[in-house]
Parts: sequence; C-alpha cells; structure tokens
Amino acid sequence: MARGAHNKSIARRGLMLVLSSPSGAGKTTLSRMLLTEERIALSISVTTRARRPGEVHGRHYHFVDRKKFDQMAKAGELLEYAEVFGNCYGTPKKPVESALKAGRDVLFDVDWQGTKQLRKHAPRDLVSVFILPPSSGELARRLHTRAQDDKKVIRARMAKAGDEMGHWTEYDYVVVNRDLDRAFNDVRSILAAERLKRERQPGLSAFVRGLQSKL
Repeated sequence: MARGAHNKSIARRGLMLVLSSPSGAGKTTLSRMLLTEERIALSISVTTRARRPGEVHGRHYHFVDRKKFDQMAKAGELLEYAEVFGNCYGTPKKPVESALKAGRDVLFDVDWQGTKQLRKHAPRDLVSVFILPPSSGELARRLHTRAQDDKKVIRARMAKAGDEMGHWTEYDYVVVNRDLDRAFNDVRSILAAERLKRERQPGLSAFVRGLQSKL
C-alpha cells in the first residue's frame, strides 16, 4: 500500500481560480496563457444574449432564452449570475462541482460582483486574483492600442475601471501587470501554492498513513 502511494498522485480537490481586472489590464491574455500552459478548464457561462458569428454553443457559451435562465436561477442551478446591458450571464453549478470533485481546476472570468457571489457559495474552493495595470496612463494606452472602441467608449471604460479597482481589497491576491511574462509567472505561482494547500488534498491522510505504517 505504501509503495503504491508513492507511485500514485495524491487525491486532490480542484479549485476555482478567478481572474478579475478592469478592461485593458491583461486579464484576457493571462487567462488564455493559463489555459494553454496549465491543466485548468474555463468555466462556460450560460447567457441569454444572441449568438454571434463564429460562436459555438457549449464552447463559448451555453445559449438559452430568458425563461430558461430564470428557471435555472430560481432553482439554484447557478453559482452566480447578473444582468449586463439587458442580457443575463451566469455560471452553471453542476459542471463546476463535478470538475472540483474530480480534482480538476476551473478558471473564471468574472467581475467583482460575480466573485462576491462565488465566494458566498463556495468560499473554501475559491482563489481570487485581481489584475492591476501599472498606471492609469498605461491602461489608457492599452485601450487605445486595441483599437476596438472609439474615444467615447474608452473614456467610459476608464471611468468604470476606477470603480472596479475600488474592490481590490476583496481579492485574495493582487498582481500588477507591468510585464506580461512576470505577471503570468506570478499567477502560476499562486495557482501552484493553492494546489498544495493541505485542505485541498484529501488523499494526504491515506498517503501519510501509508508512510507511517512502514516506520
């Protein structure tokens, strides 16, 4: 038994990793890097908004009508949900819980409000990271460089960023994205440390008993 314990990985419960940031701080890029370099799955949200060209049901979102969304929310099937510009978004509970029980980690791209709801429903599983830009000037530069929005929209995003940054104290970790590679390494270090927490490794008890039995 002890010999087998050395050869097998120790059973672990997965964790919920939240990355939040104002637009332009680098959250989306860091999320993509994590999905490429780490064994972590992206939580697929359910939404009432119309499907855009190129989007695949079940891959980008689970697309449902408002009646179905309201039914899911009322039945407690969503870990968090919100209405944004007339469209509803939420996180289905079942697939997340199944992943955690199987020892798989799940990545969430939600704002501070979604993070607050997730913490309420699963405080022991949640690890939250807030990504900050190095300066307001750099944030504005990044938003202009993206060339996705006009000046009016960029000003609105800058104003919203100020409000979002006011919630930084509600997160477990804060990473200042001065350099993308360094910020990515910081996030990976957080993930590695949280995976090793004793309470996330239920298989440790059997492993330690196996070691003790041979002493």
